[in-house]
Amino acid sequence: MNKSTKLTCAALLTCSLTTATTFAGQCGNKTAQSKTTVMTVSTAATATHEKTLVAIAAGNKNFTTLVAAVKAAGLVEALNGDGPFTIFAPTNEAFAKLPAGTVESLLKPENKDKLAAILKYHVVPGKVMAADVTTGEALTLQGSTLEIKVAKGAVTIDKAQVVTTDIVGSNGVIHVIDSVILP
Repeated sequence: MNKSTKLTCAALLTCSLTTATTFAGQCGNKTAQSKTTVMTVSTAATATHEKTLVAIAAGNKNFTTLVAAVKAAGLVEALNGDGPFTIFAPTNEAFAKLPAGTVESLLKPENKDKLAAILKYHVVPGKVMAADVTTGEALTLQGSTLEIKVAKGAVTIDKAQVVTTDIVGSNGVIHVIDSVILP
């Protein structure tokens, strides 16, 4: 898919689902501008393209809570799949915004299914780069839809602000968000 291709919400909803994947990496920033949107675009190093999104997340100290959650939910193997996937990845700081005790509770074995559902809600099938994002809805791996808004130079996913975009791995792309989103 090239930068000029615009994916509509319908295209997102028709993407096939096979497995999932996670996020993050260390990238340099540059600003991408269009007539209606200004957002931060992160460009991953070539070596990052060779790693799965799970491997990228595991190598980044800002995603230790996310990686622990993926392991506790039993999603590591699935999230290392071929994809491609678009991941909206909450940072450790995003998890810290949840009410006290929430993360600890979700990491318990008896809450594995609930945790898996929350994590799958952060994943959309298909590789959607920042330049291709439009306002609308997108079907998640969890089965619900996310609300995507592009307005006044910002992108939000269910009210979570996208703070870093286009971290590319071998099986998809990561967009970092500032809050955990819940189905």
